Amino acid sequence: RASGSFDLEVENVYIKINLKLGSDTSGKPTIDASDCSTRISKVRVHFSGRFGWIYNLFHSAVESRFRKILESKVCDSAVTSVRRELQPYLQTLPVTARIDSVAGIDYSLVAPPTATARSLDVALKGEFFSLANRSSVPFFPPALGLPPDHDRMVYFGVSSYFFNTAGFTYHAARALVFEITNSMIPKGFDFHLNTSTFSAFIPQLEKLYPNMQMKFRLSAPSAPFLNIGPGGLSLRPVVDIQAYAILPNSSLAPLFLLSLTGNVSAVIDVRSGHIVGNLTVGRYR
Repeated sequence: RASGSFDLEVENVYIKINLKLGSDTSGKPTIDASDCSTRISKVRVHFSGRFGWIYNLFHSAVESRFRKILESKVCDSAVTSVRRELQPYLQTLPVTARIDSVAGIDYSLVAPPTATARSLDVALKGEFFSLANRSSVPFFPPALGLPPDHDRMVYFGVSSYFFNTAGFTYHAARALVFEITNSMIPKGFDFHLNTSTFSAFIPQLEKLYPNMQMKFRLSAPSAPFLNIGPGGLSLRPVVDIQAYAILPNSSLAPLFLLSLTGNVSAVIDVRSGHIVGNLTVGRYR
């Protein structure tokens, strides 16, 4: 019975593995290995021990056999790692996030990622939803296209669907309500939110509610809807302004209601690596 050892030296290991990217029904990414090939340029084996010199006479055949075994084992190990480690890890990635106490955002995949020789395109949902009662929105996302050039490392596109689902969610939760009181007006302003000030416009106020504090409640009767087109961004907000008189017992007496509709447009551009824009606010009526 003989014993001994050998030294193994491997040079230039090349591995090529094709990964198939996809998505499951919940919008989480999936991955699998569709093909794998390995090439080892050189394997050297040197035996030592009592009969090492005999084994070394056949080193070429032994090295060739070792190379084939190692090449198959490398691919087996790579494919196993993809399926047993990488794929389970991708399933742990979240596809929603909490924004605040009202809303969350869903950024799950709406289609499998598309890989080409020059780019990797990933389509995400980008939808706000109510944390209290999630429901579908009454409109569909528009088609979103990116420029065909590949000069930049990352291109990021956002459609109006992203902003409009946010407006719909916060409006449904009655979160688009804001109140203005006299204490919110900066000191030094020669303007006060009381009936004495507004009696210049509505003389009856001073007679009915003499020198009383006022409160304005701003609300949106409908969810704001943003349009994004070749000419820029446009928004037609509708705002209801309800005015109240604050009575001595802190209760509110409604005074008048204003419904305002306006036009807001913006043109955004990128110049010398900086985002610039032009905002136009039309007349409210």
